Amino acid sequence: MKKCFRVLRSLMLLVMIVCICSGFAVVGKGYEAYREAVEETGLEEKVLAIREKESFTEYEDLPEIYIQAVIAVEDKRFENHIGVDPIAICRAVRNDILAGRFVEGGSTITQQLAKNLYFGQDKDLVRKVAEVFVALDLERNYSKEEIFELYVNGIYFGDGYYDVGSASAGYFGKEPEDMTDYECTLLAGIPNAPSVYAPTKNPELAAKRQLKVVERMEVCGYFSTEEAETVAETASLVAGIVR
Repeated sequence: MKKCFRVLRSLMLLVMIVCICSGFAVVGKGYEAYREAVEETGLEEKVLAIREKESFTEYEDLPEIYIQAVIAVEDKRFENHIGVDPIAICRAVRNDILAGRFVEGGSTITQQLAKNLYFGQDKDLVRKVAEVFVALDLERNYSKEEIFELYVNGIYFGDGYYDVGSASAGYFGKEPEDMTDYECTLLAGIPNAPSVYAPTKNPELAAKRQLKVVERMEVCGYFSTEEAETVAETASLVAGIVR
């Protein structure tokens, strides 16, 4: 029995050593990928490309409800983390293990911006590590307001709209600053899956995603129960959903 226990302990130790070594190897490769990316095109150059968009919208011109909606549904600890959210990462790892595949990334708004600036959509561990290094760079060099501003000016909203300004104009015929609470919450939900949630393609699915956004806003304290109900009722009526 003691011999079996010693063998089992040795095997567990070996597995731990292999995992640690593998982890260091992935981090090393991720850092190399990050260095190659920023050396090819500097962060300032990437940021400038977004800011030079004709439809670029400044943070001050975004409705507070829209900002709150995006944070609630994408990254509720955005204001407090340093670019990565350990709590979200642990939750994502647990869910990925239970599913036996990548189903959740745990990415913050800063990490998503890093991915959009430099990397593709592939769910690869090395790329995820590289993304973290870029996110840390972003947090060191830009304010939270600037990071949020760059994020919403560089994400896809479906129907050929690649920033919040063009999406607001295309879907609602107005500037972002003039969006209603209903429009803000609808727009906040689209980038999660633009081909699915674009209101011109799937109005019912877009509304269901919007209801999720409203629910998250209530949980995060941005909406009272009454305010959440008002927006949710409007969304349901527009899409013809029975609640």
